[in-house]
Amino acid sequence: MTESGPGDIESLAASVAAGERRALARAITLIESTRADHRQRAQALLHALLPKAGGAVRLGISGTPGVGKSTFIEAFGRYLTGAGHKVAVLAVDPSSGRSGGSILGDKTRMEQLARDPNAFIRPSPAGGTLGGVARRTREAMFLVEAAGFDVVLVETVGVGQSETAVADMVDMFILLLAPGGGDDLQGIKRGIMELADLVVVNKADGELEKAAKRAAADYRAALQLIRPKTLLWTAQVLLASALTGKGIEQVWTAVGDYRQAFQAAGELDRQRATQAKAWMWAELNDQLVATLRAHGGVAAALPALEARVAAGKTTPSAAASELLEAFLKGAKKPRRRKPAGT
Repeated sequence: MTESGPGDIESLAASVAAGERRALARAITLIESTRADHRQRAQALLHALLPKAGGAVRLGISGTPGVGKSTFIEAFGRYLTGAGHKVAVLAVDPSSGRSGGSILGDKTRMEQLARDPNAFIRPSPAGGTLGGVARRTREAMFLVEAAGFDVVLVETVGVGQSETAVADMVDMFILLLAPGGGDDLQGIKRGIMELADLVVVNKADGELEKAAKRAAADYRAALQLIRPKTLLWTAQVLLASALTGKGIEQVWTAVGDYRQAFQAAGELDRQRATQAKAWMWAELNDQLVATLRAHGGVAAALPALEARVAAGKTTPSAAASELLEAFLKGAKKPRRRKPAGT
């Protein structure tokens, strides 16, 4: 990425606000950078675009591997663009724990949606962030909203804790499940079911249609045992087929009903305000850890402490306390004594 000054950031912000796709891609690349100078420029860009963000419907979509997330998102996205919406898909791709590499194949899996002029797909590597959710997904969401996309779909990796992270940044959380019910129901964690605002049993077509109906009945029964997240909404279970398009319209109708209930009660604004504060604390945590790692005293003590922890000669908590003490000791500045007689 080439260096740029304040004027270039203003120009980039204007281009993003005008809906220029290349500018949007450049902007997301900037916010994903970990370089300190890029982070400063990214913050300036986000500040400039902040007034234009926040107007989109934010949906999180997750599901177990093989449930057909990408196929469903493509069918759902094409339905929405056909209805006049502009759809952005932020798809967090699994990263290798060893190399950090990522396939980033969502554009391949959503080939038709990727060619739609009213859709924008941005695959991002999950990296080492908790639960596989890219750290800058929230900022990317702001950018695509500022670029005029009125529906943002955040697809999770589906590795467990990513669902919690995504649920904390969207308006509504949609859980995709496959036909089966019964034994499959045993494998679904209660915590994930508790997060769901809408459950969609996908692949409800052909030979699987009867199984999908049975699964939907099982999931409805399971949801009755879970306390609703809010009195404003009770999680629904719908049938859909990404292959035939069946049920896609009903899913969007449910999204509209959900938002209408929350907006009428003023809960949508409160929810987003709560999410913004949680985002601030998450950023503070990340920046504190980065500052601690870069501290000279911590960097000097870290290799030996890691070796002692690995060898079982000290506990991780004791080592962490020692590193924190080294950091705080270096952060304290000696107080200058006042001259005598003053």
